[in-house]
Order: sequence, then structure tokens, then C-alpha cells
Amino acid sequence: MAGHIQDRWYKTESDANGKTVRGKTVRHGTGLRYRARYIGPDGTEKSKSFRDGQKRLAEKWLNGIEADMSSGQYVDPRAAKMTFQQYTEKWLKTLGADPNTIESMNSQLRLHAFPHIGSRPLGSFKPEHIRDWVAALEGSVPGSYGRIIYANVRAALSAAVDDGYLSRNPVSARSVKPPALDPRRVVPWTAERVFGVQAAMPERYRAMVDLGAGCGMRQGEILGIAVDAIDFDSDTLHVVQQLKLSRSKPVFALPKGGKTRDVPLPGPVADALRAHMKQFPPVEITLPWKTVDGPKVTKRLIFTALRGSHVWRTSLNQEAWKPALVAAGVIPEPETKEEGYVAAREHGMHALRHFYASALLDGGENIKAVSEYLGHSNAALTLRIYAHLMPNSQERTRTAIATVYDEAQRSI
Repeated sequence: MAGHIQDRWYKTESDANGKTVRGKTVRHGTGLRYRARYIGPDGTEKSKSFRDGQKRLAEKWLNGIEADMSSGQYVDPRAAKMTFQQYTEKWLKTLGADPNTIESMNSQLRLHAFPHIGSRPLGSFKPEHIRDWVAALEGSVPGSYGRIIYANVRAALSAAVDDGYLSRNPVSARSVKPPALDPRRVVPWTAERVFGVQAAMPERYRAMVDLGAGCGMRQGEILGIAVDAIDFDSDTLHVVQQLKLSRSKPVFALPKGGKTRDVPLPGPVADALRAHMKQFPPVEITLPWKTVDGPKVTKRLIFTALRGSHVWRTSLNQEAWKPALVAAGVIPEPETKEEGYVAAREHGMHALRHFYASALLDGGENIKAVSEYLGHSNAALTLRIYAHLMPNSQERTRTAIATVYDEAQRSI
């Protein structure tokens, strides 16, 4: 057994004759009687106290400590008392990742994890606590977003294991499953809806629809597109930056995932951009790069607000995009001004990217090219989202094999 057990109610001492006798201490009958003590791997003494009548429990605890040390599963009891929120906030500061990514992770955890499991001591975590949290998460956010939050919690707990605050990651238990993905498939807009929404947009923003539906750009990439990103000579669009928020302040940054790309610029989209820039000349906008403390960068933006500043995403959505959705019959008109527009996540500007992908696949473009033009991390992601939109290949297969047979028969 590692360490020893001290009985704080009794002490042994020598009497006048040198005989060892057992006598009561001043603490006799008060407080916790037994103190189990041992020396930890770091060389310092650790202890835990037990009530009268719990000596066997104290021995069992020490035996467990000894077993954990032997198996490499030992966790300092004091470290295990640190809560998940305390550890995770400390861990986030050491990641060294993109500050915007750290802020996003912090926001997700603060909203969707800390209220449920933030106050739980690390040493008390069991798989059931994660299962309960996942169930609550599934009822509050979409499955794809829930999986991002789940991955962040898993990473934080893995780091806690590495740092010795936890013996094993409860998220890794077989009984723990990530949030279920939303089974709904992407249903792309029709061309009629795309152009109906575009016609209802304010003139200074209509060409945004061309870039979304005709080039597959994300909203932040559209808001951040500059004159030097458009190459009319080679009919190419260079997607090299986006306009995003860092700590609620606008900044220029690389596209999502840091992945730049070149996208074919179709003739109609090029014509729409030329007309737009003639009617609304580009304006030089200076913003920090990547973070609010980053170096200042000046870009001639294609799209600007009425007063010549950059376009705020929230203002665009509320003052232009959603009214256009109402005009095109996509969402209902609010009954009162105070009520506001209904939530329409599936009808955000991202719907234009879905239209773009469906048009390319319907036209026979291969999935690798579609993935590249969309700026996805890999073709597998694109296939997972859009596989159901790919044209049915059964008839092509029948025709191909029949042709081979026909040619073989004619040569006999």
C-alpha cells in the first residue's frame, strides 16, 4: 500500500518508564479521524481525510492510488478538482492558433458547453455526463454545428489527459456519440428563384448574387472582393480574401480554412461586374489584416455601403437580403415591424453556393473540380454534401456497355 494512514484521534508516546502507550489527542472525537498520506510522483505529500469507522475505506483509497501509479493512470487529486471551464479557458490561451479561431471556439464553448459542464471538476467526469450534454446540444443547435462544438470539448479534455488532470477522456468512451447530423439534404434553388431574389435586391448589391450563384463565393468573400481579384483578360476570379469579424470588429483575412483559389469567371458574371463597377465605382477601404491588432491593409472593394464604407453583414441581411427573400416569395413578410423576419438559415446567401454546385454537377463537371471551385478542403466533403445532386449514371453505364457489345459483334 502506498503511503500510510494517520489516526488523528490517538497518538503513541513513551511513559516515564519508557514504555510505549497509546493516548488520546486533543482532537479526539472531533473532525475527520483518519488521514491517508502518500508521496506523489512530483515528490510532494498528498492526503485525504476520512471519518471515524472508515479506516478500510482509507486503505482502499491508498491501494487505488498505488494501482493508478503503477498503471500510469495516476491523477493528482488536487488537479482533478479544477473545473472544465477553468482548465479550458487556460488551455485556449496556449493554443497559438488564429486569434479569430480561438475567439470563435471560446464563444461556442461559453454558449453551449460551459453552462452544462463548465462547473464540473475534471476528476469527476464520466461518459454519462458527456452523453447528457450531447443530448442537450442536439436540442439547441444544428447537428453540423453541434459536431464542431463537440470536437472542441473533446480536444480540451484530451489536453487535460495529456496534462495529467484527467486519467482518460470520457468523450472517447464507446457509448459516447457525437451529435447526429441533420438528415435533410441540400435542396438547391431553382434559377427562377435565384433571379427573382436578385431582381428584388437593391441595385448596388445585385451583382453579389452573380458572384454567389455564378462563382460559388461565400458571403464574406463577396463582401471582401477587391478590384485586383478580377482578371477580365483570363476570365478568372482570384478568391484570396474575405471580410470577417474579429472580436466584433471588421478585418480582412484569408478565405475560410486559409484556402485561396481561382474560379472561372463566366461571361454573364463578368458583364454584371463591369456594369456594377461603372455604376458604383470601387472605394478604397483600409482595415486590419486577420485580427483587430493586425497590420492595416487597403483594398479597392467592389461592394460598399451607401456612405462609402464596407458592407456590414448583419445590415446586408436585414436591410437587403431578407426583404428580397420576401419579395421573391421565399419567406413570409413579418406581420408587424416588431416581429421581424423569420429565421431562414437554409435561405441565407449560402443558398447561392448550393445553386452553383448543382448547376456544375448537372452540367457534367467532375466532383474534384467542383470541390476546388467551392474552396472545400477535399472532394470527399463536396461529395458528402452534393452526391445526391449528381446526375444518375445508370443510363450512361447501360449505353457504354451496350456500345462495347455492339462494336464487338460487328467485328466478328
